[in-house]
Amino acid sequence: MRRLRNVKIVATLGPASNDYEMIRALHEAGADVFRLNMSHGDHDEIRARHEIIRQVEKDLGSPIAILADLQGPKLRVGTFLNGAEDLEVDAKFRLDLVDKPGDSDRVTLPHPEIFEALEPGATLLVNDGKIRLRVEDCGKDYADCIVVAGGIISDRKGVNVPDVVLPLAALSEKDLRDLEFVCQLGVDWLALSFVQRARDVEQARDLAKGRAAILSKIEKPTAVKSFDEILAASDGIMVARGDLGVELPVQNVPPIQKQLVRKCRAAAKPVIVATQMLESMIESPMPTRAEVSDVATAIYEGADAIMLSAESAAGSFPIEAVTTMNNVAVEVEGDPTYRDIIEASRSAKRTTVPDGIVAAAREIAETTDVKAICCFTQSGTTAILTSREKPRVPIIAITPLVGTARRLCLSWGINCVLSSGDVTRFKMAVVSAARAARTEGYASETDQIVVTAGVPFNVQGTTNILRVAPCEERLIFSTDPE
Repeated sequence: MRRLRNVKIVATLGPASNDYEMIRALHEAGADVFRLNMSHGDHDEIRARHEIIRQVEKDLGSPIAILADLQGPKLRVGTFLNGAEDLEVDAKFRLDLVDKPGDSDRVTLPHPEIFEALEPGATLLVNDGKIRLRVEDCGKDYADCIVVAGGIISDRKGVNVPDVVLPLAALSEKDLRDLEFVCQLGVDWLALSFVQRARDVEQARDLAKGRAAILSKIEKPTAVKSFDEILAASDGIMVARGDLGVELPVQNVPPIQKQLVRKCRAAAKPVIVATQMLESMIESPMPTRAEVSDVATAIYEGADAIMLSAESAAGSFPIEAVTTMNNVAVEVEGDPTYRDIIEASRSAKRTTVPDGIVAAAREIAETTDVKAICCFTQSGTTAILTSREKPRVPIIAITPLVGTARRLCLSWGINCVLSSGDVTRFKMAVVSAARAARTEGYASETDQIVVTAGVPFNVQGTTNILRVAPCEERLIFSTDPE
């Protein structure tokens, strides 16, 4: 299904988008990737949604990526005798391991690993940062705090610890079960929550065993500090701005977003900008102007994908939300300023033959009347490197592997076509590319395309050949003696 924009749209499924008709409508409206939130729904519900997506994919003949978002460890206080308490500024408040209901002076925090990591002066955030506590004294089973920002604290509210690296694995027991379940289902991407260091990603990769690509969610200050190592260990990144905005001053989030997106672009790793992009559309058919500007900013930065969460999962207007995102993307990418910004911010360091091939393909496409860049790819590497170049013409990724086609649905500008049969000679690759360009409506018989591939075929990482070719098969054979 050809899109009229390059940035991809990720839509989260949930109660508002749970049946075939709605999921198909969301894809037709513009959703390229569907997110399964493992924090909500049991395995039977997740399996049902997965089956519907694959049926839509089959019926429309359009590869669709499925992203399973693991919950990660959840840190929460215990319960209160009265259900809730009002904490006043400068009051003393204790967190401990005592297993009894809390009151205005204390509450259980059933996570000994937090107490192990705390030091005096550390900050604890409760209920999405609405309550802020400063640790004055602490031990292996308690933390005596001063209330810096007060408010109502109630049963099982979440706790964030922004100042320290917690001795917690990114994968909880639930995550381990969920990871194996979704890998057996056949999802394409695993989003890993609570990432603090590169070894969190490596653990998930060992468990996935190549069955899904690993996408790290950057939602903690410690992950921002260790971002270069996390990026190197990951296949993709999600900038989870909601959690970052809780654990960091909100004014820090926009520059961090720009820095992370640019680093992902340089590394040729797909990056999603997520959280509260069209939040008002949960209840309204129209977004705010600020939300539209927020979506546009992510597109101008060169993000590979922009994401809807509750807007498509639980909102009253899921199709309208996807349509709005699609329309904003089309408008932004049609702005001449967009190309100026994208090209001025191109910062890749090209050190390999594949780097040079895809850079040459982009330059040829921009200086001649070439209609598309066609990449033959097994693992997706050639197409992703081409995507990093952000060319002005469409990218057609041709692959015999449906798994590769699906994973590439997350990357900027890539249009995936499944090839029938094995291609063993470059001339046949050119013929297949020309057919795909014509069939998918990217070029006519009188047009030219750029074809890139690796010879020998079916060997990962061997991109080493480029050809400018006509789209008419008769001309291909007449100009190629092989």
